[in-house]
Amino acid sequence: MKLYTENYPAPNPRKVHIYLAEKGIANVARVHTKMVERMHKAPDFLAKNSLGQVPVLETDDGRFLSESVAICRYFEALHPTPPLFGRSPFEMAEVEMWIRRSEFRLWTPMGQVWINDDPRTAVVNPNQFKEYGAHMRRVVAGAMKWIDKELSGGGQFLVGDYFSMADIVLLCGLDFAKFVDMPIPETCPHLAAWHARVSARPSARANGMAA
Repeated sequence: MKLYTENYPAPNPRKVHIYLAEKGIANVARVHTKMVERMHKAPDFLAKNSLGQVPVLETDDGRFLSESVAICRYFEALHPTPPLFGRSPFEMAEVEMWIRRSEFRLWTPMGQVWINDDPRTAVVNPNQFKEYGAHMRRVVAGAMKWIDKELSGGGQFLVGDYFSMADIVLLCGLDFAKFVDMPIPETCPHLAAWHARVSARPSARANGMAA
């Protein structure tokens, strides 16, 4: 198999890198798809994923999967131990719930900030809606405060004391939010403590390719 990927701070590839590190899966060849060189928009790459986004997994039989969580689910079916998508029916649903919450509450507005209110994307998006981007920054801050409240019950991770794919998704979202100048607010001690715990795991330092 081949994983077409990019290094940190690219947040979606990072989800797969952390997942593979947690699972101990090392036999996946990685193809560095340099976004700064627009390799993800080249015709040969668009044939793999018409959206021109990384990561993309090429399976052994030559088929292609995109979307980071879908790629991780594929590996989960191939390598079920240790489980990262839940150990029981209820836990599986909890993991899915928190993945969706992270995506809709944090990732979606964060992406709009990156597109509309960051100078680094102005080159490829000259028609940025700055006011909308500024509004989305407030939405992101509100999401962080809500998650902080949800974590106030004392659990180590999003699903109690069980580290899961949901933690990976939220970690990558929060770290990219910081990259786009939206750090965790000082008024969110529970979220900050959770972030410190998850960031301390060796897998959090997994990257796409060697330097």
